[in-house]
Amino acid sequence: MPRPLRVAIVGAGPAGIYAADALLKSDVAAEPGVSIDLFERMPAPFGLIRYGVAPDHPRIKGIITALHQVLDKPQIRLFGNVDYPTDISLDDLRAFYDAVIFSTGATADRELRIPGIELDGSYGAADFVSWYDGHPDVPRTWPLEAEKVAVLGVGNVALDVARILAKTAEELLPTEIPPNVHEGLKANKALEVHVFGRRGPAQAKFSPMELRELDHSPNIEVIVDPEDIDYDEGSIETRRGNKQADMVAKTLENWAIRDVGDRPHKLFLHFFESPTEILGEDGKVVGLRTERTALDGTGNVKGTGEFKDWDVSAVYRAVGYLSDKLPKLPWDIDSGTVPDEGGRVMQESGEHLQSTYVTGWIRRGPVGLIGHTKGDANETVSNLLDDFANDRLQTPGSPEPEAVDAFLAERNVRFTTWEGWYKLDAAEKALGEPQGRERVKLVEREDMLRESGA
Repeated sequence: MPRPLRVAIVGAGPAGIYAADALLKSDVAAEPGVSIDLFERMPAPFGLIRYGVAPDHPRIKGIITALHQVLDKPQIRLFGNVDYPTDISLDDLRAFYDAVIFSTGATADRELRIPGIELDGSYGAADFVSWYDGHPDVPRTWPLEAEKVAVLGVGNVALDVARILAKTAEELLPTEIPPNVHEGLKANKALEVHVFGRRGPAQAKFSPMELRELDHSPNIEVIVDPEDIDYDEGSIETRRGNKQADMVAKTLENWAIRDVGDRPHKLFLHFFESPTEILGEDGKVVGLRTERTALDGTGNVKGTGEFKDWDVSAVYRAVGYLSDKLPKLPWDIDSGTVPDEGGRVMQESGEHLQSTYVTGWIRRGPVGLIGHTKGDANETVSNLLDDFANDRLQTPGSPEPEAVDAFLAERNVRFTTWEGWYKLDAAEKALGEPQGRERVKLVEREDMLRESGA
């Protein structure tokens, strides 16, 4: 009787779990069957949803329910707290699996090359997100001394950062934020948050619901300058052809024409302001310089030569994420992705790196919403299965599932399991129950491993 197709997936976030789901729904899952192992460097699964989504977005975290149903399937095993390539390398994976899919996502900040970016008080949004989401590998404290703060970027991450900075700690207490984050936010002195985009309202990358959520807080007054409501022919075309862009523009228009209220924290959304320099004194941020831009007819903008200095003492750049380079795989340094064709990893020679695939942000860069990775996963898995059907996959020397357990035990790798996640989940919910909260997230890696029974 033929053995099941053995597949390793490196990265147990949404992209990796969607790939596992696609494999389980394939004809191959019925005959000869599939056996899937997910490797995750964190002790807990779910990647971006656990460590990249703001804690006051329980609606998005609801995606975990669907992902749970996939990981509950008996054909899948989870190996948490296992780092590629430190604990297990590509050569190791090839010894155990017919194919390997990498779905490691993006966790670092993309560079913004302007003078002053290195000053004390200039931060990457990814680092701040990791802090407020309780990532175990970042510091437990965050400096929140600035009364006036700038956020550079007009995507959903910029909105998350601005909203967390503008809300009060008590507003966020009902969420899953850990005690150290709550304590840190209680000391937050921010009264004004300024979000800057170099293009116009029609080009903003916010999703409509995320944008509207800004206005739901009783403590945040959202302010848009009427002079920033401007469209050229390209912008009008964008609005006609993109329902989301049109909804965002309408929301911004409504905010621009209303009277400014008296909520204590002000959140300004600025358009047509291109950051050119972070201003400093004695090594610390004291301001931001922007150049006013103007639409050029196509929806793009050009500089006007008119500059303005803004009085801020902290700057957060939310201009995109960047994936970490994966050893043993080809790499496109400009896009921060693994070169591929249809999910097949492609070498410089133009040949497919046998049995090796990518999906999600490591494949196409950190763009789109969480659900968009589902289409990626389907395409990648379809090509993997085509290679399987045409006998193009390599044959592993030790395809037995127990060989992986023995390998990790020999390496003294302390790993968590899917059963361990249920234990950790119960422990976090128990921490939240006395406070009437759904959960309190554990931060320390050692605590997570202990509660997971690793």
